Amino acid sequence: MDGHENNTSSLSTPLNSSSEKIKDENGSFLEELRKQLWLAGPLISVSLLQFCLQLISVMFVGHLGELALSAASMATSFASVTGFSLLMGMASALDTLCGQSYGAKQYHMLGIHTQRAMLVLLLACVPLAVIWANTGPILEALGQDPDISREAGSYARYMIPCVFGYSILQCQVRFLQTQSIVFPMMISTAITTLLHLLVCWILVFKSGLGSKGAAVASCVSYWLNALLLALYIKYSSSCSKTWAGFSREALHNIFDFLRLGLPSAVMVCLENWSFEMMVLLSGLLPNPALETSVLSICLNTSSTVWMIPFGLSSAISTRIANELGGGRARAARLALRVVLVMAVAESTLVALVLVLIRNMWGYAYSNEAEIVSYVAAMMPLLATSNFIDGLQCVLSGAVRGCGWQKTGACINLGSYYLVGIPTSIFLAFVLHVGGKGLWMGIICALVVQVICLSIIMLRTNWEHETKKARERVYNSTIPVELLW
Repeated sequence: MDGHENNTSSLSTPLNSSSEKIKDENGSFLEELRKQLWLAGPLISVSLLQFCLQLISVMFVGHLGELALSAASMATSFASVTGFSLLMGMASALDTLCGQSYGAKQYHMLGIHTQRAMLVLLLACVPLAVIWANTGPILEALGQDPDISREAGSYARYMIPCVFGYSILQCQVRFLQTQSIVFPMMISTAITTLLHLLVCWILVFKSGLGSKGAAVASCVSYWLNALLLALYIKYSSSCSKTWAGFSREALHNIFDFLRLGLPSAVMVCLENWSFEMMVLLSGLLPNPALETSVLSICLNTSSTVWMIPFGLSSAISTRIANELGGGRARAARLALRVVLVMAVAESTLVALVLVLIRNMWGYAYSNEAEIVSYVAAMMPLLATSNFIDGLQCVLSGAVRGCGWQKTGACINLGSYYLVGIPTSIFLAFVLHVGGKGLWMGIICALVVQVICLSIIMLRTNWEHETKKARERVYNSTIPVELLW
């Protein structure tokens, strides 16, 4: 009898321990899921609301006539390609630096890294301002319509203050995001967007500035948002450990920031520029008016739904950076698994919605039957690209969290410029598939990008990454006696 009880006991112990292990894993998964949803929800809102600022400005200008609308759209696109993408990419180096410092409890370094980033980005704004001041001649040199180019040049000149406010805002967003302080950002951005509607209406229709008023309104809104966050950072107790005021230490180790900031900028710009290039290439196809209109609609739709995986991307970069900085390799690996599950679910749902509304979506932009029909034919391709883009977006966020921006830049260069764009040109102009061929090339680039990033993640030694993160954190800390 005793022997039987002993056997039963010996058999039940492994089963119980296995059951407890499964419960622990499920509990950890759900806890990580809760953390990421808590982060991603507000970050998605912030991304969408910031995206709406320029969209609202262009919509107000649209009521002033076709020339004003074309010029404002071209100036906004030019500003995005030459300025906003670059600054957003450089600021994303803080995903690594601030995120890992916070995980390592080196709280004072978050303020130092952020000040250093602000200094570098503001210096970068000077040549960008010169480029924006010469937008008109540049567009004319690129073969654009002279009247539209001149009007776009005037609009861009009034947008120059935007670039400085945007650079500060991007640094503030990363500073707060890496501490999981996201709701104040959501509230400040919501206030700014609501006020932007009023400011646009006054400056466009009541001040006599016309289309230039929309550009000025964008400047006011970016600076207002930056001011609101600056007040929160200075006076909130949540930032008391991470922001101790401006420090001379920010002037040191600038090249350490550039080593991550420049590849981060290249990583973001290479991807964004490839999508803009699709619209330019569509103008070389037969019936360019139709092709450009439809590709622009597709790009606008893709940019809007992309804000959702971008929020997930920001969340995972924060989670991985925090866990690596804190020396928690298993937690970082779990965070990646959780976000991939979320990305698959979100991308599948959005792709399904895009397919279901394909016959109606074109009417949101045009009443012409030809455009509506073409958009409906493009939507399944758009749904496919959105699904794959969701996966690459969160994997790119993991890359930023680990500090692998150079690797990400190389992958983006190969994916889009060695595979994607050549494939687009071949399908569109050699096989005569048209606009669909251009978008198929982008899908090919996204597939290559996801495969490369997945291989890297599967081969990652997370224990080794925690050591690298700790070294990066402590090597960036300067002893106080060296500052004097």
